[in-house]
Amino acid sequence: MAKVEIRGVSKSYALNRGDSVLALKGIDLTIEDGEFVALLGPSGCGKSTLLHLVAALEEVTTGSILVDGEAPSLLRDQHRLGIAFQDSALLPWLSVKANVGLPYKIAGRRVDRARVRHLIHLAGLAAFAEARPSQLSGGMRQRAAIARALTLEPTLLLLDEPFGALDAVTRRRMNLELQQIFLERTLTTLMVTHSVDEALFLADRVMVMSGRPGEIVETIAVPFPRPRRIDCMRLEQFHQLTDHLTLLLEH
Repeated sequence: MAKVEIRGVSKSYALNRGDSVLALKGIDLTIEDGEFVALLGPSGCGKSTLLHLVAALEEVTTGSILVDGEAPSLLRDQHRLGIAFQDSALLPWLSVKANVGLPYKIAGRRVDRARVRHLIHLAGLAAFAEARPSQLSGGMRQRAAIARALTLEPTLLLLDEPFGALDAVTRRRMNLELQQIFLERTLTTLMVTHSVDEALFLADRVMVMSGRPGEIVETIAVPFPRPRRIDCMRLEQFHQLTDHLTLLLEH
């Protein structure tokens, strides 16, 4: 059984006077256990909408989504989905340590302090465990948000443009750090991004979506072995794939 099975999913939104807009059309997507899949597409194509459907933050109009053979809403209620957005959404009055441990309290569980320390260390924030979000850089806040998303050992990690607001240098550094986190546990991951380079560097497969209504128009298997070094971005094959994906996004 695949980790995630998306079959014939469409999503429409009601507008005024009984009209509606079709955001997604006939999405079919399978993600295997331990696979990292990136969704690329033009603005407004429905990438984030699809992620929200998998996260059970919205409901499909037609079709079905299963994670481990179960409805996403069941996994959401069991706190088995990890989610990180472009806005880190850390609580400003809590320390990094308290923010990372917060999912335990939301789930009504005893805080596993050893795991919180491990995740903070993994995110490279050991020296900032007692710091407030206002005392952190943007990249550090995103690392804390990803650590928080991993706190309850989710079965699936969902990332919605987690580094979209960062400058290019910080974003590249964050790509390396996210790869390290992914390799430690090989956690099944679905990421939405606008960055072709980011998708090729991080993912096992890249799915390209069309403009609205969003459909998957091409799937690319990324050929570069892990762990990946930044210098793989200088390979001729990397440039060829970047050009190909960029052309797909322009049509």
